[in-house]
Amino acid sequence: MEFVGTALVETPLPAISPLAGEPIERADAERLAGVLKALADPARLRLLSLIQASPEGEACVCDLTAPLGLSQPTVSHHLRILTEAGLLNRDKRGVWAYYSLVPSAIATVAELLTPPRKRATKKAR
Repeated sequence: MEFVGTALVETPLPAISPLAGEPIERADAERLAGVLKALADPARLRLLSLIQASPEGEACVCDLTAPLGLSQPTVSHHLRILTEAGLLNRDKRGVWAYYSLVPSAIATVAELLTPPRKRATKKAR
C-alpha cells in the first residue's frame, strides 16, 4: 500500500519469492517487508485469527477489544496497520467499522514464503 495524495492505493505483492533462487527486486523486497512487518506483532496475529474465527468471517473493533485485553484505540491502530498492508478489508457501517480478511493477500504471503520445492509438493497432492 502507498499513499498517492491522501488516498491509500494498494500495491501488489511481488510475483517472485525471495526463496525462488533468483534475486528479488528492491521495490518488491520493500513491499513484502512492509507486509511482513505488519504481521510481526503478536496482537496483529491474534487479530487476524480472531477475525478469521468469527462466525461471520468479520468483526468489529467492539468485538475484538476484550479478547485481546487492549483498549479500543490500540486495537483500532493495529487494525489500521493490517488494513494498510492489504491484509484486511474495512467496511464502515454507521459509527462502526467491520473488518474481514483478504484471503488472496494471506495466500500470496504464504506462497511467497514457501520454498519452491515445498510448493511443488503441495500442488501435486
